[in-house]
Amino acid sequence: MNFTFTSEDKQQISSKNISEEQINQQVNDFIHGFPFINLVRAATEEDGIVRFSPAKVKELVNYFDNEKDKFELLKFVPASGAASRMFKHLFEFVQNFDGSDDSVIKLENESDFNTVGFFFTHIRSFAFYDELNEMIKSKWLNINTLIEEKKYVEVISNLLFDDGLGYGNLPKALLRFHAYADGNRLAVEEHLVEAAHYCTDESAIAKVHFTISPEHKAKFEEAIQQVISKYEEAFHIKYLISYSEQKSSTDTIAVDMENNPFRNEDSSLLFRPGGHGALIENLNDLTEEIIFIKNIDNIVPDHLRDQTYLYKKAIGGLLMKLQIQTFEYLDLLDDGFVTKEEIAEIRAFASKELMINIPDSFDGLSEIEQVESLFLLLNRPIRICGMVKNEGEPGGGPFWVKNSRGEISLQIVESSQMNLKMEDQMKIVTHATHFNPVDLVCGVYNFKGEKFNLKDFVDKETGFISIKSKDGRNLKALELPGLWNGAMADWITVFVETPIITFNPVKTVNDLLRPQHQ
Repeated sequence: MNFTFTSEDKQQISSKNISEEQINQQVNDFIHGFPFINLVRAATEEDGIVRFSPAKVKELVNYFDNEKDKFELLKFVPASGAASRMFKHLFEFVQNFDGSDDSVIKLENESDFNTVGFFFTHIRSFAFYDELNEMIKSKWLNINTLIEEKKYVEVISNLLFDDGLGYGNLPKALLRFHAYADGNRLAVEEHLVEAAHYCTDESAIAKVHFTISPEHKAKFEEAIQQVISKYEEAFHIKYLISYSEQKSSTDTIAVDMENNPFRNEDSSLLFRPGGHGALIENLNDLTEEIIFIKNIDNIVPDHLRDQTYLYKKAIGGLLMKLQIQTFEYLDLLDDGFVTKEEIAEIRAFASKELMINIPDSFDGLSEIEQVESLFLLLNRPIRICGMVKNEGEPGGGPFWVKNSRGEISLQIVESSQMNLKMEDQMKIVTHATHFNPVDLVCGVYNFKGEKFNLKDFVDKETGFISIKSKDGRNLKALELPGLWNGAMADWITVFVETPIITFNPVKTVNDLLRPQHQ
């Protein structure tokens, strides 16, 4: 279906650097929807997930330490996510708490972990407590007195709203996560510390790239400026910090429930951010050869950090080793003079080391066709993805998947992409043993030293449609294929088991009270 747009519409579309063709394709996506992912089987230790012995981990770490100066490294941190969802139960409390004796008794008897009562019982254990205390003192008040007088709403208001610390309107990156004797750290600081340990080059420069929202850029720059010299002195390095914003050209049009473009009250078209899959554009703009990706909230304090460094270096070392061998084989295939024995050797490497599914039809190809097939299979970006044993945490997981072209490959799949009403698909999900902590290292150059165009490797059939509302009206919103899901669907993917300590997300503020954040 193609829509006729007004001159004002066309101007608005053009200002976002989006074509009308893209808009019509998005509207058609709303009409036809996206197919569910076709799960073939769960990836397990015996079938798709590599598990290393301690000796192998040590070998890979040593390899990484010895080889890393030959590469341009960068740490990529999606950091635009708002913290507001962390405080959902506190916002609801402020709206609903009436100060009555019954509501006070209810609060004070709450002991479950994710309750407001638990929050207040342990409020002094939060890394932001001292800052909150000082904020309240600046208003000639006392936090202990407020709590004794049951003025809980006032305490929370000073934490969340802009006349206090404003945590409810900040990104997670700018919240104080961990307490230390020499000063409590923001989440963004912990990523600077991490980068110093595994992302420094031969010139002792650590590169870190944050994706941010434009309205928070000044606060990011100010926060990092205040601490950067401290860490440069501590680790004897220099930081090169860069930022990017989600491009407006990756915004997607919203439609009403009849799939007509949704219009704001002023008749303009409504566009929405395309989700974290839009960041493939930001990733594509970077020039470094090896890029580590980790979520902003998946961090631990110093005393728990050694094992996370160990495995970050191990998967980095594995990437380097696999990439070097892959490039050697690609050089050979590119020359075209390949023996049967070499074809068999390359095929075995692709299957066993790169986890590439070689279809049965490969055997029926001529030698020239086999060489061409192997070249195409190997000449792609490579990602090594840490996977954690499933202990009941929510999140996507590793599966063998069949796409619409009949190709089977390893993919990270979110629950929203699965057809859990289909008995055979649900059965596969129940056999899943691991989940995705978002712990990736990516090789984004080809064997000739040229940067891949990462947009060429996106599976556009893996978008997602959700129901939202605006101005009291329901609408459909379109999310682009997720960054580590469909946006990397056509990459070479290797899954490696990593310890549970490598996954420490902060979904609610009370998660900061867990042992791994104390």
